[in-house]
Amino acid sequence: MAAVPTWLRRAISDAHGHAGNEFEDVSLAAGAAIGALDAVVRRQERWAGALRQRLALSAAVATAKQAGRVEDESALRDAVLLTRPGDNVGPAGRFLLAWRRLASRPAEDLLTEKNLAAVLEEFGYAPDDEAVSDLVDDLRQLSAGIGMVGMLTGAFTAAERRGFARTVGAWLADALRAQRLGWAYAMPLLGAEAALGTGARTPRLAASSVATGIETDPDERAKGLLAAQARAALRAIDLSVELERRADRLLAVAPKLRAKAADMVVERLLSDDAIVASEKIAGMSDRGLRRLFDRLVELGAVRELSGRPTFRSYGL
Repeated sequence: MAAVPTWLRRAISDAHGHAGNEFEDVSLAAGAAIGALDAVVRRQERWAGALRQRLALSAAVATAKQAGRVEDESALRDAVLLTRPGDNVGPAGRFLLAWRRLASRPAEDLLTEKNLAAVLEEFGYAPDDEAVSDLVDDLRQLSAGIGMVGMLTGAFTAAERRGFARTVGAWLADALRAQRLGWAYAMPLLGAEAALGTGARTPRLAASSVATGIETDPDERAKGLLAAQARAALRAIDLSVELERRADRLLAVAPKLRAKAADMVVERLLSDDAIVASEKIAGMSDRGLRRLFDRLVELGAVRELSGRPTFRSYGL
């Protein structure tokens, strides 16, 4: 995979302190960054699922931080991995479920009333059919030919109008972008930017009169969103380079594996953030799965992510 060109990295770095930059410069950096990421997405690599879920985890950490919680990546990963489907994963765990939903469901299904109602509950909002219906109407209008800048700012405005936090706006913007670009699955990008505080070089993504009592300049807000999108796209590209290297190593050693269902385990590692040895995989016992993971770690093909002697989790 070709590295991001130096000029683009410099342009994105310059856009980070966008207050003194022209709108066109920030827009160019954001467009080029999304274009570079689009090339990665369209390759449809076998490890694309792991990339999306790793980005979802980063977004969930930022969401938890914004909500005043202290859970880090390990705690959020445990909340989901070490519980059975349908069990209570706690407030922070539900944040991760919301972002994993964005990363794993087909992009075309993300903005339905049923899915948005589930997402809002995962973000901690009480059920409100009317608010969801109104939100779907707003998003439908944003999907009807409006430009990328209007789509991004509109997603945050639509969320704020219904009383939702800027994290919800980031989720909606990521879903709308995927649909606009024709991606099969959305990439969680803006969620990891949503916890930024105010500051000269890190303006809040969604400061508004609703949230702060201070009217936000529309042009500055648009530049802030575009700069955040550029940073997020660059972070995703860099992560894709790292995961590609690790995936290549895993695929190189896969033919040496003699365990039952080893191919299925390899596919799970390529498609998710992490799995545990207690995972129910057809044809493998817990003990056999643990031995397989020990072998993969020994071969340098996967990493043990928990740092614990028991209840370990493994991933690229």
